[in-house]
Amino acid sequence: MSERDQILGRIREALQTKAPLSGSQGGSPDYAVAQPPAAHACDWLPSVGKQLDSQFSLFAYNAADLKAEFQLLNSAAEARQALLQLHNASGWKKVACHSGGLTDAVCSILDVPLLRTDRPYDVQELEKCDAGITECDGLIAQTGSVVVTSRSAGGRVLSVLPPHHIVLARREQLVPDLPAAFDLLREKYAPDYPSMISFITGPSRTGDIERILVLGAHGPKKLTILCY
Repeated sequence: MSERDQILGRIREALQTKAPLSGSQGGSPDYAVAQPPAAHACDWLPSVGKQLDSQFSLFAYNAADLKAEFQLLNSAAEARQALLQLHNASGWKKVACHSGGLTDAVCSILDVPLLRTDRPYDVQELEKCDAGITECDGLIAQTGSVVVTSRSAGGRVLSVLPPHHIVLARREQLVPDLPAAFDLLREKYAPDYPSMISFITGPSRTGDIERILVLGAHGPKKLTILCY
């Protein structure tokens, strides 16, 4: 018997034994009784306060700990000024965005060419953009994460290709924890989910080499969240 036949034989043998469901206890799996892990998620996830102010404070703390910038603003006018300050400080020459209620209200203040990813565009031109501005589906106080999908963030590429990702969010999009974030996605999209769902937790990073943190390894080096 060849090496290939031996490997395939072991795979066929393994496929005859059913794996226990996640969450089942003991050596003999009970497929009918086993409960999904989500039913007990709140027991082991970090606790989140019930007051909205404490949830925003927790999100701000987690975002800062992740090397992301979070600004809690009061109006679209303040968001426009914050975006203009980022533009002036960074010297953007070209910016990518998509059409939406928040992006249309804020991006108009930028006096630079705007590439919109919800229209036909050249990927090579997107690679030249200094920043990508997107909306989102939600903010998670528990982890400081931003929830984006291919429908809310102008496709799959806009939130990952430009070196600076700017997220525009509404205050009411803050959710306390991960189970609430999954409930939000289920209520908004089920059963027709987007082709991409991503939980962005800080700028892109890696620590593979000598455990030294490097930002921007596989995506944006900067993440800024403007919420109003």
